Amino acid sequence: MKSLIVASLSTLLISAPGTITAPASSNTPNSDSSLIAQTQSNIIKVGSFVTGEHSTQGEARIIIENNQRYLEFDRQFRTRRGPDLVVILHRDRDAIETTAAPAHSIQEGDYLVLNPLKSTRGSQRYRIPSYINLDNYHSAAIWCRTFNATFGSATLN
Repeated sequence: MKSLIVASLSTLLISAPGTITAPASSNTPNSDSSLIAQTQSNIIKVGSFVTGEHSTQGEARIIIENNQRYLEFDRQFRTRRGPDLVVILHRDRDAIETTAAPAHSIQEGDYLVLNPLKSTRGSQRYRIPSYINLDNYHSAAIWCRTFNATFGSATLN
């Protein structure tokens, strides 16, 4: 009886801390490498923020996790509060250098809005839709739509 219980537990997966679920199909064998591939994230591009209109710092990276792409900011991410701040992907490698102070305004068609900025501090994540071709975007930025002002930008290499 104990061997039956052990054999049954070996086919279960841990899907979240403290949660155990059965695999989707018990007929398909799961190898350790396929389980690791499903849960590990792979960094595609990474860059550090530089200041534009307002002091912005930290690291941005694009990752793939469970076949989904995300733009992530690290724990050191900081920027100033502002109205209508959004996270964008920009076509240029340096959205700050290719714009002019004081606002570092960007042009329609040069960017893709991912989402409103969740917080002006700390780690956060934004899903990138699967239909977006990342080869067309070379930087991430924090942008104020109201004043067309780029607070900071990170070239993604």
